[in-house]
Amino acid sequence: MFNRILNSSPVLRRLHEWLRPEKFVTIWEGEHFGLFNKQTRELVGGFPIGPDDTVVDVGCGAGCASIFASECGAAVFAVDIDPHALATVEERMRGRKPARPFRTLLSDANPLPLPDNLASRIVAQEVLEHVDDPRQFLAELVRVGQPDALYLLSVPDPVAESVQKRLAPEVYWRKPNHLRIFEREEFADLVREAGLRIEKRLPYSFFWSMWWFLFWSAECDVAAGAPATPVLAHWNKTWAALMKTPNGPKIKQALDETMPKSQVILARKVA
Repeated sequence: MFNRILNSSPVLRRLHEWLRPEKFVTIWEGEHFGLFNKQTRELVGGFPIGPDDTVVDVGCGAGCASIFASECGAAVFAVDIDPHALATVEERMRGRKPARPFRTLLSDANPLPLPDNLASRIVAQEVLEHVDDPRQFLAELVRVGQPDALYLLSVPDPVAESVQKRLAPEVYWRKPNHLRIFEREEFADLVREAGLRIEKRLPYSFFWSMWWFLFWSAECDVAAGAPATPVLAHWNKTWAALMKTPNGPKIKQALDETMPKSQVILARKVA
């Protein structure tokens, strides 16, 4: 309820940001990257979604991208291997009246239960590192895309993942979690070999790399992005303070390019 009040009142939000800036770090990170831009209807810069689009979101998780696409007027297929994730998406959609059909599909994408040439927009964020056969997975994404379809693909960056190798528990590195680390050019080559033309490559968020390194200091479950332990609270406050300094944006850019949380590719299906 409080978040809804803040979102409906820019003055209240600015006041709260000034009083507790660390609470808004994760929002700033997304906005700086261009995520979920309602004014331009872009899921990320260069990935517009409109009412003529059909979106397939594979590995949809809690459905943030799927719901955004629906709000942009698109028809949506939200796909995930986890029935609990799909139940969350369906709960979040309850009471909404999408302009075009919104469907959830339980699938491991091997194969996708969708026809050829269906979608104009295909999303697979932080999924490829989980699948048994990345080439087969990408082949399915390409199959369901229309000629000239636009793809948003991301995987964890190898620099940050090499640190996680030394910090994360063993379960983090076995199914259904991360099965592999993609080097940057390896990821790009995989996308090209699938028949896609890369239009843009983007690094996303040193802040999130550090947040996950420090996450392992927590002794209990912590919601992603929450400054819910002393260490994470100090990190969020440090980042918020840095962003207010004259050199903050320059430092952020250098760190984002060196050790981002994710490597992001926008690509197009060759007609």
